[in-house]
Amino acid sequence: MAVPQTAPYGTWRSPITADLVTAGTISLEEAVLDGDDIYWSERRPFERGRSVIVRRTPDGQTHDLTPPPYNVRSRVHEYGGGAFTVVDGTVYFANFADQFLYRVDPGGEPRPVHAHPGFRFADCTPDRPRHRLIAVCEDHSREGGQPVNTLVALGMDGGPVETLVSGNDFYASPRLSPDGVRLAWLTWNHPNMPWDGTELWVGEIAADGRIEDARWVAGGPAESVFQPEWSPDGVLHFVSDRTGWWNLYRLEDGQAAALCPMAAEFGVPQWLFGRATYAMVAPTRIICAYTSQGSWQLASLDTATHTLTPIPTPYTAIDGIRGSAGQVVFSAGSPTQPTALLRLDLHDESCTVLRRSVELAVDPAYLSPARPVSFPTEDGLTAHGLFYPPVNGDCAAPAGERPPLIVLSHGGPTGTAPPTLNLAVQYWTSRGFAILDVNYGGSTGYGRPYRERLKGRWGIVDVDDCVNGALHLVGQGLADGARLIIRGGSAGGYTTLAALTFRNVFRAGVSLYGVGDLETLAADTHKFESRYLDGLVGPYPAARETYRSRSPIHYTEHLACPVIFFQGLDDKVVPPNQAEAMVAAVKAKGIPVAYVPFAGEGHGFRQAQNNRRALEAQLYFFGQVFGFTPADPVEPVAIANL
Repeated sequence: MAVPQTAPYGTWRSPITADLVTAGTISLEEAVLDGDDIYWSERRPFERGRSVIVRRTPDGQTHDLTPPPYNVRSRVHEYGGGAFTVVDGTVYFANFADQFLYRVDPGGEPRPVHAHPGFRFADCTPDRPRHRLIAVCEDHSREGGQPVNTLVALGMDGGPVETLVSGNDFYASPRLSPDGVRLAWLTWNHPNMPWDGTELWVGEIAADGRIEDARWVAGGPAESVFQPEWSPDGVLHFVSDRTGWWNLYRLEDGQAAALCPMAAEFGVPQWLFGRATYAMVAPTRIICAYTSQGSWQLASLDTATHTLTPIPTPYTAIDGIRGSAGQVVFSAGSPTQPTALLRLDLHDESCTVLRRSVELAVDPAYLSPARPVSFPTEDGLTAHGLFYPPVNGDCAAPAGERPPLIVLSHGGPTGTAPPTLNLAVQYWTSRGFAILDVNYGGSTGYGRPYRERLKGRWGIVDVDDCVNGALHLVGQGLADGARLIIRGGSAGGYTTLAALTFRNVFRAGVSLYGVGDLETLAADTHKFESRYLDGLVGPYPAARETYRSRSPIHYTEHLACPVIFFQGLDDKVVPPNQAEAMVAAVKAKGIPVAYVPFAGEGHGFRQAQNNRRALEAQLYFFGQVFGFTPADPVEPVAIANL
């Protein structure tokens, strides 16, 4: 490699192009095992964000099962998940456009089997003895009010929708016992979110298929139960955070018995249906993943001896575990490897890559692996994050120059920044930006008390942690205090706007479908999140003054730096009026502002051309704000007041 060329940070030329980041990277979503066959869904930006089911046979052959225009995606809770299942080679999936449930027989084409306008289905579990599926149903067919959520039975060949369980606000994870006589499920009510408190119930299936003798077995308003599963011999297992950590349990004589209590998380927040961090592969063996201090570990748990044995892998982010007697499938990544779908052979514990999210052909000299960091924050506490210094084998900064820093505030806000190679991060670090991905108080992966730091304090704790993380790096000489940027999407967009409005640390901001008005969000958002702010801010309208005092839209006179906004015009979670109101207020104040809306996009951008536009528009915006010219030509974006 030649001697690095000296060039200012931000102007470095990089082989990690916007096309590689957007069109070249797929999202690996869900996996299902059916006999020896492996099925998974993958979202393809180069097909306008369409999600496709892929089948892999034991001989290693793969082929698509859902041709265009089918898009495998449920809209239950708007976020979906649990969009397909497989029963003896027959695939059932939710199609995004109409939300009908479709069937694909071996060698056949998709055909609708449950075409009920206004109904949405997710998390289907096979009930083979009765030739039906048991699923979560969200009924939007009624005029006025919120949709109604239930557990229903759906004939595998069609027919009416039969309600099995109803009466609560939300349901998830219906799981049938191996003998087909008991059903387990999760349920919760407003104002709880599933990571606040859920209940685990079990009912008997009567001769006519109805549920009877339903009984509560675990969970409550202050205990989050996650992923119920039956062992092959009919013992119910689940994850609970009753001790402050999401740990594994099983039901013994009607009581929850801990399997391997430890200060680690075996669960994740249920934003999506079908999340799985463990799989039953034998009556007394579980293959599981757990996280401690932000890093994941794969392990085998002997439930008879309560022995947890790590399975060595190079991966630090693990999710989506599905297993059978001989194999386990999961998705994983590491600071040096992007996410991939992998198969673990249980006989010799060897791993095979089934599908990579991106076929990476980038010299490691241009890659910046994540470095875990911890830093002091308010109230004598410690917060966490991942730091990525700028790296480019061809370029070096002038002596004494410190890099601009982009602070990333993740969504959720109960999300987490995973320690895995992300080309969207490398796009920036290889151009001369430093990145701090903050796992602020409220993030998952550090136990329930850390997650609950945000209770009643959204817009305070998260903002403090982002600010303190940035100042910590400045104090370490790792970032330029005059070129601090904050960027976030969804809830992270709110954190971004609050940090720009209520603090005077950052010099530019990027809001992707972010929240500017908490009152409007409480009134406009969908059922799943319609009471979420009760816990994060306070009950509305009783806490109306708190909502107003923490809404950036009411305090734009404090905002004094440039901001660029990106918004999907079909967003049902954070509607476009949020971004549009903020843009108008910032523009009226005379601050440089840009607005880039995307038709046909919802909450999060799925189409390659839109993701590319968003990425390059940010680079152009930063160049204009901080006075540098990017190495590669990028399409300009209109900036008012500049």
